[in-house]
Amino acid sequence: METSSFRILLADSFEPWLHYVRSTLEKSEGLQLVGEARDGLEVVHKAIELKPDLVLLTLGLPKLNGIQAAKQIRKAIPGVKLLFATQNIDQDMAEALNNVAHGYIWKMDAHRDLLPAIRTIRQGKKFIGGGMKG
Repeated sequence: METSSFRILLADSFEPWLHYVRSTLEKSEGLQLVGEARDGLEVVHKAIELKPDLVLLTLGLPKLNGIQAAKQIRKAIPGVKLLFATQNIDQDMAEALNNVAHGYIWKMDAHRDLLPAIRTIRQGKKFIGGGMKG
């Protein structure tokens, strides 16, 4: 049984998505939203400051895209888990994510995949959202 809170940092510039994730995490036992960022530079700085267990971010972050931000976060905090949520992805992007991320989900499938993705990654496994499996 999970005894400690799994600390999550959220990064996206789309307020309705932030609100959805925030409200979902607030209702989920064992998960704690420790911070939010609106762009890639901010998420790197907040990750270094807050040292979350998982960073949930999107690919299309302003100032520094999600993959670049993720690489900087992993370099600064090697043990951090990275979960991407995206609206569109192609095969090249999927391969790039596989090299950086512990998982990724379609935003439109978040109602089904967000919490299972976080729990799977927390257990040390990778998660690929149902809409992305080829």
